Amino acid sequence: MVQYDLVIRGGSVIDGSGSAQRTADVAVNEGVIAAVGRVAGSGRREIDAAGALVTPGFVDIHTHYDGLAAWSNRMAPSCYHGVTTAVMGNCGVGFAPVRPSDHDLLIELMEGVEDIPGAALHEGIGWQWESFPQYLDFLSHRQFDMDLGAQLPHCALRVFVMGQRGADREPATTDDVAEMRRLTAEAIRAGALGFSSSRTLNHRSSKGAPTPSLTAERNELLGIARGLKDAGRGVLEMISDFDDLDDEFAMLQAMTAESGRPMSISLAQGLSPHGWRKILSRIESASASGLVMRGQVAPRPIGILLGLTTSINPFFTRPSYMEVAGLPLTERLAALADTQRRARILGEVPADGFKRLFRMMDSGRKLWVLGDPPDYEPAPEDSIAARAEAQGRDPWDLAYDLLLQREGREILYTPFANYADNNLDCCRDMILHKNTVMGLGDGGAHVGTICDASFVTTLLTHWGRDRTRGDRIDLPTLVKSQTRDTARAVDLHDRGTLVPGMKADVNVIDFDRLQIRAPEIVHDLPAGGARLEQKADGFVATVVSGEVTYLDGEHTGALPGRLVR
Repeated sequence: MVQYDLVIRGGSVIDGSGSAQRTADVAVNEGVIAAVGRVAGSGRREIDAAGALVTPGFVDIHTHYDGLAAWSNRMAPSCYHGVTTAVMGNCGVGFAPVRPSDHDLLIELMEGVEDIPGAALHEGIGWQWESFPQYLDFLSHRQFDMDLGAQLPHCALRVFVMGQRGADREPATTDDVAEMRRLTAEAIRAGALGFSSSRTLNHRSSKGAPTPSLTAERNELLGIARGLKDAGRGVLEMISDFDDLDDEFAMLQAMTAESGRPMSISLAQGLSPHGWRKILSRIESASASGLVMRGQVAPRPIGILLGLTTSINPFFTRPSYMEVAGLPLTERLAALADTQRRARILGEVPADGFKRLFRMMDSGRKLWVLGDPPDYEPAPEDSIAARAEAQGRDPWDLAYDLLLQREGREILYTPFANYADNNLDCCRDMILHKNTVMGLGDGGAHVGTICDASFVTTLLTHWGRDRTRGDRIDLPTLVKSQTRDTARAVDLHDRGTLVPGMKADVNVIDFDRLQIRAPEIVHDLPAGGARLEQKADGFVATVVSGEVTYLDGEHTGALPGRLVR
């Protein structure tokens, strides 16, 4: 007799609690876990998981699918990496609340801050909302391949309340703050998972303007924090340059205390002049005092992908390259093969706007071939500079040749965070710290230069199996960090563990075969826009609310994902 909707048989279950893996069946009924152990009854559908890992679905709390969710049912590339819940609206940018006159401004912010093509956003977003509750209502009628949660973005809120004064970063008046507090409480009560803000100069609009939230003053931020307190729930997500560590952290700590709600802060080696350890020490002290503050961290470097198919490459902005930059790839390859053009390009210097990234590559010492499969902890002796020195060549001469390989699809990689020491020891320390949570993958954003939605797979493969340049981390700890811990960090207590009564979000993984593929450019955004795609092998099945959404990396057509309020 059929007793269950789905039974996953005989897998090595890592349940998300941190407990050791054990062989067990997982039974599902009506979208929730019905039993874990030896299941005697049969299922309408059964999956043989013998020899495979069975884990909760992964919860990614830092994505930017705000645009994609308006026109697509599938949240790629996160959908290929076992993500069953994604949280968007991070870094203070998003598309609600909004007045019709400010549509372009919010698109310019998203285009600049998160590198999502403006043409795709203009064509893909229908703007069927004005208030944040109306935005959530719009999303609630859509179907997805994973659950989505939305946060209230500070930039949109500020411009909605203050108009051009908000965009120009003028101080908020007492009335402005009161209205932001009211709207924050309204958004949280309507189902927003939290509030996010950006206080970094690295975030700018497509016109180069700093974000409206950059210099928001203490009274404004505390007023918004009181909005969360009024609602009685929600989380805070922040990114800051911490130019003045004492003042800035004191303000974030005051927001946490005033709201009574948890806060996560973007944390990576190299993002702050004060160093990540000092910031994490402040977070640790605040947590010891009774506040819930976490550093949001990554499992690998954060870096730029450079190639002839991506948005930029080492010769981007050099005049003789830019003359052919708009040509189709095959024609561009032919032009770049011309010896005279090659000599001109190599003899030119980057434009002023590109010099910071060029310095980051450090004459090729911080530049590597990414590889297939990608190597995210490359050795110094494999850098472009080291390889060029061994061959008696100039590093950029070698880089030029490498970019022409694989029919122009070779990708170079330069880390700008978490790789100052040419190893990932800092990431290991961050992953294991009691006051951190996994995040920063930016799924849906930086679509032509970064593809870090695959962070969740790197977490398992690199740290749980493949690392050779230092200590690894046990699998139960890694799974817990990307399931229960991330779910609880955004107050989602109905998912993240394989326990009866919990939401039936599950991954079945052939761990021996689990591997990230190399990123590649696809053209599937509105208006023909291009983005980086990165898939993985080894995900046997992904289950959302009891329905199988992906089998061996292929979409089944099921769209059980919904807005999480």
